[in-house]
Amino acid sequence: MKTNQEIKKIAIKTIDNEIAEITGLKAFIDDDFVRCVETILNATGRVILTGIGKSANIAVKIAATLNSTGTPAIFMHAADAIHGDLGIIQKDDVVICLSKSGNTPEIKVLLPIIRMMKNTLIGMVGDKTSFLAQNADIVLYTPVSREACPNNLAPTSSTTAQLVMGDALAVCLLECRGFTTDDFARFHPGGILGKNLYLRVEDLMKNNQLPIVKTGDNINTVIIEMTSKRLGATAVVETNNKLKGIITDGDLRRMLQKGNDINNLCAGDIMTPTPQTISKDTLAAKALSIMKSRNITQLIVTENDYVAGFVHLHDILREGII
Repeated sequence: MKTNQEIKKIAIKTIDNEIAEITGLKAFIDDDFVRCVETILNATGRVILTGIGKSANIAVKIAATLNSTGTPAIFMHAADAIHGDLGIIQKDDVVICLSKSGNTPEIKVLLPIIRMMKNTLIGMVGDKTSFLAQNADIVLYTPVSREACPNNLAPTSSTTAQLVMGDALAVCLLECRGFTTDDFARFHPGGILGKNLYLRVEDLMKNNQLPIVKTGDNINTVIIEMTSKRLGATAVVETNNKLKGIITDGDLRRMLQKGNDINNLCAGDIMTPTPQTISKDTLAAKALSIMKSRNITQLIVTENDYVAGFVHLHDILREGII
């Protein structure tokens, strides 16, 4: 059994080996890479990713990344392709085939068929003399000097190189398409990521009652309004509902600590004027950021200086946004 220090040393060496191989990829961001980007941008069909073994696993991930960033893509396993799945490929599709050696039996059977179908074939391969490289229209070269595996056998550095090259391709396509965070949100409506990108203040404020008092209302009215609406605060408005200030639990405590005669006080006497507000179309994640930066737990939602609602910290945390 290895010691703790030996295990850490092996892990660090693996990472260092893969970093070195990935750094070497910069030399192969060449004219073929640019042609690849332009070909996919100009294609009217999808991108079909295919491969065998560990390269197939990387192809699945690249297809997912392309789909989520505005480039329609689908994975087709090379072994299944030669047993009936070739129907996935349509005439306007671009095919990207991943293989370290470029000489596996399945690849050698598949490529001539794709050539006959006249689809543009892009090879992501680690050997420029391979069958794949020689038959591809465009080559994305992903060579590695050796695997991180001490036996130089298990696909490690080579699959990492494929993954990084795929990410470089996806990001180039994303930026060339002018893909925005709003576009990204449309493709990621689920989970916390989706909520960070699309959930807005308007979606949260509708769940809250709206505590409002007028500047001349007495303290009893203020307390009843705050406690009945359960947001720990109330907006203070003029007679036409235009926002003048906010009263929070903290404001009430400070008032009591001063020992003032509360019977002679009104909302306008203890409110915090010009409170922090937010518009209803603001992202909930932005609202959370404002609350954190100002150390507050609620925001008044306004439209043209008129009170429209409240959003509370608990509303945001309840949605899992942190």
